Amino acid sequence: MRYLLGVDIGSFSSKGVLLDETGAIVATAQRRHEMRVPGPGLAEHDAEADWWSGFRALSRTLLADSGVVPGRIAAIGCSGIGSCMLPVDDAGRPLRPAVLYGVDTRARQEILDLDAELGEAAIFARCGNALTTQSVGPKIRWLERHEPEVYARTARIATCSTYLNHRLTGRWVVDHYTAACFTPCYDLRGRRWDPEMTRAICPPAWLPELAWSSDVIGTVTAAAAAETGLAAGTPVVAGTVDAASEALSVGVSRPGDLMIMYGTTVFFIQIVPSVQVDPRYWAGPSLFPDTWSVMGGLATSGALTHWWRSKIFDLPDSEDVFADLATAAGQSPPGARGLIVLPFFSGERTPVNDPTARGMVFGLTLAHTRADLYRATIEGIGHAVRHNLDTFAEARRLEAVYAVGGGAQNPLWMQAVSDITGVSQRVRRHTTGAALGSAMLAGIGLGLIARTDIDRMNPVVRTIEPEGANQALYDRDHDIYLDLYARTKPHMRSLWDASPAKR
Repeated sequence: MRYLLGVDIGSFSSKGVLLDETGAIVATAQRRHEMRVPGPGLAEHDAEADWWSGFRALSRTLLADSGVVPGRIAAIGCSGIGSCMLPVDDAGRPLRPAVLYGVDTRARQEILDLDAELGEAAIFARCGNALTTQSVGPKIRWLERHEPEVYARTARIATCSTYLNHRLTGRWVVDHYTAACFTPCYDLRGRRWDPEMTRAICPPAWLPELAWSSDVIGTVTAAAAAETGLAAGTPVVAGTVDAASEALSVGVSRPGDLMIMYGTTVFFIQIVPSVQVDPRYWAGPSLFPDTWSVMGGLATSGALTHWWRSKIFDLPDSEDVFADLATAAGQSPPGARGLIVLPFFSGERTPVNDPTARGMVFGLTLAHTRADLYRATIEGIGHAVRHNLDTFAEARRLEAVYAVGGGAQNPLWMQAVSDITGVSQRVRRHTTGAALGSAMLAGIGLGLIARTDIDRMNPVVRTIEPEGANQALYDRDHDIYLDLYARTKPHMRSLWDASPAKR
């Protein structure tokens, strides 16, 4: 029997899974870490302490718990939080904490400057994506402007999977799906780095080599083997970002399939048959040469429930606490007794792409309770999901929607989203599957698993159908939700302009 190792680095924890070659899960492991928030609009990870130490701990735990001999592992796949910006020196050492994905909004001014220098239309025509807080390019420009001594010592820019691949194999590689987030450096239709656009940001040599997610990019070095307990010479595939790996794990592979990933943020991926660009969303190649994707995402979801738990309710971080909060929220009626939350607590990504957006709890009275606040937060995320799905549906048909991530285990959250959006959500047996998807990518890379095997390996076990009883209430609240943002947007921007977060 041969085995496949998958590891995923998330915002607040890392997870690992060991599959056998039939696709059965042999062992799982998890390791928690922190997402550092050193200031408003900032989000960072320590690449060594959070990423590589997480991988080392998970690989050793999985080997010990399963009893699998390292030499029986056929291949390794890694995924991680997407579109991070990590500068490293010529020895591959991180020069500062990694600047995270769209939840970090520090580069708003750099977005405006690059749009002015390169031209918004020219960027969109070449990259198929507008510059947003999700883009890596403005964050590299921010580094040059605000930390010139770090920029001067930089030899490469890495994202999470790139850094892990380097620690394992010695090579600097990024998959095409992730590379599309490096706007304005990636030529979407040419599926290559664009040297002209890149030179406006950094030397082209700083960018990793390009590969497809299931390509074998190298093997585990002797040094990496000593640190991880793996066998030297074990093949490693290029991997991808967590959301794309999670989508693969639940079989989102056919045109029209759409994934809603409920994690620290909510992320959407829809498979499309050809290049489709929309300035409100992100476009890119999918994981394999014959597919394309359209993507979107909220700035907060699980991060917001963590914020309520830790900063406002002052409760410990445990599954029991979150279960108690969900139970309490279930005692609050649909509509949370007149509360509406705009969940823009770290700006907002799609479809508004507004880093200046601010969070709001509207309709508060002295009669409201913790349960009402928590339910309103869940429903506010549901309204943000509806805003995205309605906008997606303007351009393309939704054939099947799959719910994944930790939030897919929360019945109240799932039902609220289906009721607010009017969309059925399919749930597969395994729903926290970015690490699972990474192991699958490793198996696909070695020919041990076919993409068509995933329906068998991870079958649909339930479907959440919308309940019509609250449709009128949620339709009214959704109109208010949209109007609140439209009316307060100028004031949000004024607050941003007066805040240290813009600098």
